[in-house]
Amino acid sequence: MSAEQAKSDTKSAGGGKPKSAPQAGGGKKGGGKEAKAQSLAGARPKLPDGYIPRMKTHYIEKVVPALQKRFQFPNPMQIPRLSKIVVNVGVGEAVTNPRLIDGVVKELSLITGQRPAISKARKSISNFKLREGMPIGVFVTMRKTQMWEFLDRLISLATPRIRDFRGLPDRGFDGRGNYTVGLKEQIIFPEIDIDTVEKIRGMDITFVTTAANDVEAYELLKELGVPMRKREPKAQAAVAA
Repeated sequence: MSAEQAKSDTKSAGGGKPKSAPQAGGGKKGGGKEAKAQSLAGARPKLPDGYIPRMKTHYIEKVVPALQKRFQFPNPMQIPRLSKIVVNVGVGEAVTNPRLIDGVVKELSLITGQRPAISKARKSISNFKLREGMPIGVFVTMRKTQMWEFLDRLISLATPRIRDFRGLPDRGFDGRGNYTVGLKEQIIFPEIDIDTVEKIRGMDITFVTTAANDVEAYELLKELGVPMRKREPKAQAAVAA
């Protein structure tokens, strides 16, 4: 048998270069995004069937009757309720050091229990060396069970750890039933280990309600247990100032 015939027989028998085995996960890049998201806040425990947060139970049993008695709503659907809570952290230093966003994402994941979204610049500003699309902050929107659990931890654990705490200010209402308060330190939350904190950062927490005005929103938050300062009439506040 000649050398050329032996070579052709080898090719026909499949003796050429072996084909590489297919990669796990379909060979697509970025397949570990879901695992990375879970590792930031840890695996979320599975809730038992029929689980209702105690803050939601308190709202149904105590807050709703109190608001109905206070405002005499003709329709039960008019009773104010909490629809969502938004936590926002601005990271202006990320313009020069984008890696700072990763640390803030991790901390906010631990505090809220869900992965935050990254807010990006909408337009370029040359004076601040800011370009469109650059990450400049992190925010989380919580609803339903996550919202009630966060509110419970904020009232019971976080606010009592604020230094010289005398109640949350009542100046954060926007006139449409929503309330925003700023916190100066993220270390008031027990989920944050102070030894691993790179920098003390503040955050803004917005309570979005269905209240028609600020008075109803204030009474709703007060009945829920949010430690608010006693509201003063504008005339008295002007005289005191």
